Amino acid sequence: MRWSFRLATIAGIRIEVHATFLLMVGGLALFRSGTNPMWFTVSELLLVFLCVLLHELGHALAARHYGIQTREIVLLPIGGVARLERMPEKPMQEVVVALAGPGVNLVLATAIAAVLASLGVTPEQALARAEKALPEFLLLANLAMLLFNLIPAFPMDGGRVLRASLAFAMPYARATRIAAQVGQGFAMLFAVVGVFVLRSPVLVFVALFVFMAAGEERALVQTRASLSGLPVSAAMVTAFMSVETRHELQHAVDLMLAGDQQDFPVLEGGRYLGMLARAGLIQGLREEGPTAPVGRVVRLDVEPVEASWPLERALQFMRAGRHSAVPVVMRGQLVGLLTLENVSELMMVQEARQRHAGVA
Repeated sequence: MRWSFRLATIAGIRIEVHATFLLMVGGLALFRSGTNPMWFTVSELLLVFLCVLLHELGHALAARHYGIQTREIVLLPIGGVARLERMPEKPMQEVVVALAGPGVNLVLATAIAAVLASLGVTPEQALARAEKALPEFLLLANLAMLLFNLIPAFPMDGGRVLRASLAFAMPYARATRIAAQVGQGFAMLFAVVGVFVLRSPVLVFVALFVFMAAGEERALVQTRASLSGLPVSAAMVTAFMSVETRHELQHAVDLMLAGDQQDFPVLEGGRYLGMLARAGLIQGLREEGPTAPVGRVVRLDVEPVEASWPLERALQFMRAGRHSAVPVVMRGQLVGLLTLENVSELMMVQEARQRHAGVA
């Protein structure tokens, strides 16, 4: 994610912190209110986000149980996001993955409550001391995270449980559409409460995030539905240009300016070697000059996809690697180029066909 940097790697999962999170920590430290010292306020915030991290790791490890990897976990001022490579395909799997996060908060809250009870602290005392004592504060924070995440506001955890429950009785795309509408309804409610009742900018930001994320998830599922059953060969470009490693960068510039192609497969001795994307070409011109060979700037980490692959699988592969285009091979031979632009055009065609079929 842009404006984020790596904090650590846990269980093979990259943990990133967004820059705005550090700004929030600094802002609270400088403009804190109340009688608590600076170290206490900052400690509260850091402990909460440790719980958020554990919450997201719960999702990630549950998804890994079903063979779904997590690209990264990003800590944001409004919480955390676990970026899974894909969502579980079966409703029950999605229920398990969705509840794994709140389950972590439940375990943490139970453990803290047990320790406090062993020390003679009653629930009433814990609630009264939450503003002054870190253990009591942490107990209340985990309970709040547990309850808030179970609200059926898609794509929050409760909303994903709602979508999975609906998917038992109807197509996945329709279940997503309904869950997204419910989630956006809750988002508008959050915004109203945040502005007129609690006067909380944080709740307003949460409302905006939920509203936008619900729309994006709905669009993503619609994309998957429109591409279902189609192979890569249905969307690949067969009239494309390639460059050799010995060619000068200026040759690739001439090809790019002469047509619409932005990304070029790079060949060495007639066999595919890697990709030269527009951004790499511009950077190469800046650093190496127009007479430098393409072989100096070629990306070797862009693996080709098979023409027979499901198009949805190839699209997930491109998103995971952040590739705008990937080469397509058949029996080891380069036969096409798959671009995000062509996939978008195919989706528009499929949507037009579906609407025509619906009218007919």
